[in-house]
Amino acid sequence: MKKFILIGVTALAALGIMSGCSSSNKKEASSPLTFWYMGDGDQGVKPIIDKFTKETGVAVKIQSIPWSASRDKLLTAVAAKNGPDVAQIGTSFMSEFVDAGALTDISDDVKKTDVLKPTNFFDGSVATTKFDNKYYAVPWYTETRALYYRTDLLNSVGYPQAPKTWEELADAAKKLANRGDNMYGINIDGAEPTFGFMFARQNGSTLFDKQNKPLFNQPEMVNALKYLEDIVKSGASPKTNLGLDISQSFGGKGIVPMFISGPWMISGINENATDIKGKWAVAELPKGPVNGESVTGGANLAVFSSSKKKADSMKLIEYLSKKENQTAFFKSTNSLPTNKAAWQSETFTKDPIISVFGKQLEHSQPMPLLKKWDETTQLYMKQWEQVISKGKDIKKAMTELDDDTIKLNK
Repeated sequence: MKKFILIGVTALAALGIMSGCSSSNKKEASSPLTFWYMGDGDQGVKPIIDKFTKETGVAVKIQSIPWSASRDKLLTAVAAKNGPDVAQIGTSFMSEFVDAGALTDISDDVKKTDVLKPTNFFDGSVATTKFDNKYYAVPWYTETRALYYRTDLLNSVGYPQAPKTWEELADAAKKLANRGDNMYGINIDGAEPTFGFMFARQNGSTLFDKQNKPLFNQPEMVNALKYLEDIVKSGASPKTNLGLDISQSFGGKGIVPMFISGPWMISGINENATDIKGKWAVAELPKGPVNGESVTGGANLAVFSSSKKKADSMKLIEYLSKKENQTAFFKSTNSLPTNKAAWQSETFTKDPIISVFGKQLEHSQPMPLLKKWDETTQLYMKQWEQVISKGKDIKKAMTELDDDTIKLNK
């Protein structure tokens, strides 16, 4: 090609080059929209995507990526500046990828259609899409934590309903633990990275100040952790993972008759603990001294900054955001809708378990949207393990966590 340029280009050659460019542009224009879907297989979303293509004529190529590999896959795409058109982004990843310039500012697009109005979605989910007053994603599905409990066993120790306060929760847990050897009341989950932070917020902690300085060693968080430590020290919670499946821990005799977790546990209980059908329920979290706030998680839909198909990308995001499509997605994946209107359908209102999560979502917020938040939670769990297994002073542990977090974010 360089040789032709140097010696001059004939009209015929010029026509050939123009024809080649036209063919290339046509090929690019007709190529399918690429959608990176995080999960094991696309069976849950493919029928909805197929319907979208049928209605709009926009073809979509779904690439399913396991959650365990999702962050590395996204980081590689950022470095190569060659990502998908639409990507599913875990809420805890948002800050990192917005900061890297990987996601498109879609603020104007959000304002153009009623479907994408932020008020349509739970506040906690919207909070994960907005940075510096700009929107970089639309909430897709969400999750939160609530209290699972054995109704029969709670009733046997004087609680015909779920505990509603911290005081009642600790009291019920200790009474349940008194049933005999190797019996407990609740699981204070040391392997759940948000657990202690969630209780700290219920005690009034903001976790960070306005300059993003950690406040872990302040009374609000320290006292919340002392509350949890007391439950463990009393024997009402296991100190370590018991290594039991749900049929052994929650089913049967109810070795651990209360635990805090998300909606993903429902199917496991229904399938593996059939002996307790009708003997368990889910309730909103007991309220602490300040609130009963839970944790919002889930995933959002974003347009990658390298995409050249923003208009079609937004069409897909808008389609997946509609209440009927989020309801359909729930039915195939058990992923809770972020669209509040979806919760008005009988799919949710007539299910006493799922509807609780809808109520809890009204009182849930995401963990801090910081680039190094996941690393911070790992540091927290190491400190908590030393508190429980070695009796480390909580104030000292949290002061060290403050220092380590500051170093981490320098």
